[in-house]
Amino acid sequence: MNIENFTDIIYEKEDNGICIATISRPERRNAISQLTWLELETILADMEQDRNAKVLIITGDPKGRAFSSGGYFDPKSTEMIPENTKKEIDFTDRARIKTVDALFNFSKPVIAAINGLAIGGGITMPLIGADLIYMAEDAWIGFYFVKRGVIAEFASSFLLPFYIGFQKAKELVYFGDKITAQQALELRLVNKILPKDELIPYAREQALRLIPPKGPSRAINLMKKTMHAYFREILATTVKLENEGWKKLSTSKDMIESTKALKEKRDPVFIGK
Repeated sequence: MNIENFTDIIYEKEDNGICIATISRPERRNAISQLTWLELETILADMEQDRNAKVLIITGDPKGRAFSSGGYFDPKSTEMIPENTKKEIDFTDRARIKTVDALFNFSKPVIAAINGLAIGGGITMPLIGADLIYMAEDAWIGFYFVKRGVIAEFASSFLLPFYIGFQKAKELVYFGDKITAQQALELRLVNKILPKDELIPYAREQALRLIPPKGPSRAINLMKKTMHAYFREILATTVKLENEGWKKLSTSKDMIESTKALKEKRDPVFIGK
């Protein structure tokens, strides 16, 4: 995919080595479609081959009042994707195997600046893809998969128990409750919370500490590679299992009901089938 054809992400590259990816679909609260994931993968590939690109900041368009409201599954959105671009998308990859691989194996530091609500894939993506996560004080997160009758993705079935323990992880994914920024910090899911107007400046300040002249970028990149090495196979196995789960649940009566309830702006009534 060509960067010039992006429609979902604003991609900026600065001479100092900082790159910024802004999820920008404010009309749908920065919800992420299959096309958005392809654009993110394209950014990662572009930065890998650009020696001047040193660190990536991911954030959401503030006009969308969100970092990301999660997955966007409107069937009509697929019709708007150019045919040559559709060929690059695996629409059966619901757990984002390809994106997980691109994010977790990305050699350079990634900072997520969560400037609004982050639910579903809007939080599982930074949990696997970001080395540092900073969050606005008034932002919140939620593992809303259970409300849609599906399972979490982005290998979060492993990552959440690893980060916070089995019992708390199960509580978060079984109930899908809203989690405030302060709660996210206490759970150690984020590194720091800040006033909204200080979030991006702080993320930029930290980014500069990771690159020359303040940071030895080569050493930091090797630290990341070494830390990630042991977990690559575990995450690959987990995300494949998640993808199988998505395929089983994508036509379930509970997921169909949740989709209907979402359109009708009511709580779903599940039957366990």
